[in-house]
Amino acid sequence: MLHRYRRVLANSALRRALVLGFLVRMPVFTGGIVLTLHVVSALGRSYAAAGLVSAAATIAIAASGPWRGRLLDRMGLRRVVVPSIVVAAVCWSIAPFVSYWPLLVLASVAGLFVVPAFSIIRQAIIVAVPEDERRTAISLDSVAVELSFMVGPAAGVWAATVWPTAWVLFVIQMLGVAAGILLWVADPVIREEPECEVDDQGVERAAAAAVPRSAWLRPRFLAICLGASAATLVLGGSDIAFVAALRDFGTPGSIGWVLAVWGFGSLLGGLVYGGLHRSISAFWLLGGLALVTAPMALAAGAPSLAVLGFVAGLFCAPTITATVDQASRVVPADARGEAMGWHGSFMTAGGALGAPLAGVAIDRFGWSAGFVVVAVAGLLIALVGAVATSGRARRHRAGRADQAAAAKRSDEQGRAAATV
Repeated sequence: MLHRYRRVLANSALRRALVLGFLVRMPVFTGGIVLTLHVVSALGRSYAAAGLVSAAATIAIAASGPWRGRLLDRMGLRRVVVPSIVVAAVCWSIAPFVSYWPLLVLASVAGLFVVPAFSIIRQAIIVAVPEDERRTAISLDSVAVELSFMVGPAAGVWAATVWPTAWVLFVIQMLGVAAGILLWVADPVIREEPECEVDDQGVERAAAAAVPRSAWLRPRFLAICLGASAATLVLGGSDIAFVAALRDFGTPGSIGWVLAVWGFGSLLGGLVYGGLHRSISAFWLLGGLALVTAPMALAAGAPSLAVLGFVAGLFCAPTITATVDQASRVVPADARGEAMGWHGSFMTAGGALGAPLAGVAIDRFGWSAGFVVVAVAGLLIALVGAVATSGRARRHRAGRADQAAAAKRSDEQGRAAATV
C-alpha cells in the first residue's frame, strides 16, 4: 500500500494541488458549523431554522455547480473565479450582522456565486496523475479534505466560544475570499492539453472538442451522483446532530474535538481505501456508512460519541472517493468540468436535504433522532442503488456472454463451410 502513495506523492503537481485543496477548503467547513452556532445562539433560532439557512445556501451552490463547471471547461479558472471573489466579499461583509431572513437571502446569493473550489481541486488532482493512479490520488485528496475538516471547525468553535459569533463568521468568510484569491494566483492546471491539428498552412491549432451532454449525462453517471448525494445527506445530517448532542450533554466546547475525531476516522478510512488494489462499489460503501452512523444515537456523552464517530468516519472518505473516482471514469475529459459540477451539485443537494431533515427530527424527538433518520435514508438509497447497479452488471455480463456465444457459433460455421 505504501509504495502506491510514495509513487503518487513523487508528483510535484499533485503535491501542490493537495496543499492548495487543504487551504481553500478549510473556510468552507469552518463557516458551516459557525453559521449553525450563530443562528442557534446569537439569533436565538431553532435547529430547523439553522438547517434551513444551510439548505438555502447549499441549494444555491447545487444550482450553480453545472453551469459554473461548464464555464470552467470553456473559459478557464481565472475568469470564473473573479466574480465569485467579488460577490462573496460583498455578501459576507453584511450577512453576519443582520437578522435571520436577510442572512438567509445573502447566504443564498453567495452560494450562487461560490468559488467552485472542490470541483477545481478534484480536476487538478485527476489531471496531475495517470489513470491507474487516480483512485490513490483522489484518496489523498480526501485526506486533505479531512485535515481541513479536523482543523477548521475545531478552531471555529473555539473562536465562537471566545468572541461574538457574528465577528467569527465574518473573519472565516473573509478567509474564504482570500482562498479564492489564492486559487486565482496559483491557477492550477484543471484539464489536459487539447490535441492539435495542422491546418492547410501547416500551423498547429487546437482541435475543437465540444462534447454533447447526451454523450455522458446518462443513467450510469446519474446513479453515481445519487450515491454521492446520499452520502452527503448522511454527513450533513450527522454534522448538525453532533452539535445538538453535545449541547444537550452540556459540553458545547467539545464540538470541535469530537468532530475532529470523526474526521480522523475518515482520514484513516480514506488512506486504507486508496491503498487497495481494486475499487469497491460506492453503494456498498454507502450502505456501510449508514449502518455505522445509526449507533451514534446511543452515545451517553462526548467521549462515547467521539468513539462511535471515529468508527462512522472510517466509511466517510472512502464513500466520497469512490463516487468521484467512478464518476470521473464515465465522462470524457473535455466535459469533466461540467460533470464534476453535476457531481458537486448532487453532493450539495444531499447536504441541503440532510441538514433540515435531521434538524426537524432533532426538534421533535431529540438529538439521537438526527443520526437515525439520515442513516435510514442513506441505507435505503444504498440498497436501491446496489440492486439496480448489480442488475445492470448482470445484464452487461449476459450480453457479453451472448456475443461470445454468437462469435463462437459463427466461427464454427465458418470452419464447417471451409471443410465442405
